[in-house]
Amino acid sequence: MDNPTKKILLASPRGYCAGVDRAVVTVEKALELYGPPVYVRKEIVHNKHVVQDLQGRGAIFVDELDEVPEGSTVVFSAHGVAPSVHVEAAERGLKAIDATCPLVTKVHAEVKRFASEGFQILLVGHNDHEEVVGTAGEAPDVITVVQDANEAATVEVADSSKLIWLSQTTLSVDEAMATVDVLKSRFPNLLSPPSDDICYATQNRQLAVKAMAEQCDVVIVVGSVNSSNSVRLVEVALDAGAKNSYRVDDASELQEEWFTATSTVGVTSGASVPEQLVEEVLVWLAARGYGSVEVVKTAEETLIFSLPPELRRDIKAAQQAKA
Repeated sequence: MDNPTKKILLASPRGYCAGVDRAVVTVEKALELYGPPVYVRKEIVHNKHVVQDLQGRGAIFVDELDEVPEGSTVVFSAHGVAPSVHVEAAERGLKAIDATCPLVTKVHAEVKRFASEGFQILLVGHNDHEEVVGTAGEAPDVITVVQDANEAATVEVADSSKLIWLSQTTLSVDEAMATVDVLKSRFPNLLSPPSDDICYATQNRQLAVKAMAEQCDVVIVVGSVNSSNSVRLVEVALDAGAKNSYRVDDASELQEEWFTATSTVGVTSGASVPEQLVEEVLVWLAARGYGSVEVVKTAEETLIFSLPPELRRDIKAAQQAKA
């Protein structure tokens, strides 16, 4: 039975962003068009349920291209790859479909532009994240990765007279700017990117959490441990005033003791999380008296990305062949 003192604040926007939706649909359409197996380099998006679902449909996830049989179809993940990966795919005769999020592609283009103009580049991000590995691969000789404010305080560059910072798209805005502030204090000539690198979806999900966190005894973030933007949401919730915050892959990881003497629970999800997983969390909470759900909406998202051109071309050819 619902308890009138217990309620849920449900963040909006949450879940799938345009780049994730595009990447997942790319694998689904590739499986329909070419038939299984379709190989995917790295996880298409950082969510274990999405990966398991696609595996069940015939997708095979690999770490590197040498695991893909020559002549096979391979999809590059939403996080992007270095140019060397495209070269290797061509050398192995692979049919490559690039599902890199267009917002990540934008950062790659910025790297190529500023490297060609003679800039040293400070890339704010996490050194081992696939997106950073791919972005840095565009110009490894002029890029230095800076992970946080502590590294910003000690990083050295070959030439600070032409210096610009760029960033991983899925960082916490506050975290990134704290790092940039330290860099700017050390390098007066440091330029900022011509447009914001942190993606709209990451920012929107963080703003929605900030809007409700102070009212929450606990904020539940649905998302996988290797999802940078999901992990950041926990940090944002705590920084914005939530008493506690926990990340879970799904409702099975919720723990009863988290909700002892709590009246208001915030719920959100990372940008690679299917809405079904959020619904299951809401059902779990409803069974424990949290039946009242209030949506906290801070933005409207309408952006849609078209599928990769190589896939669109083959879909069109298949349609024409049937006509």
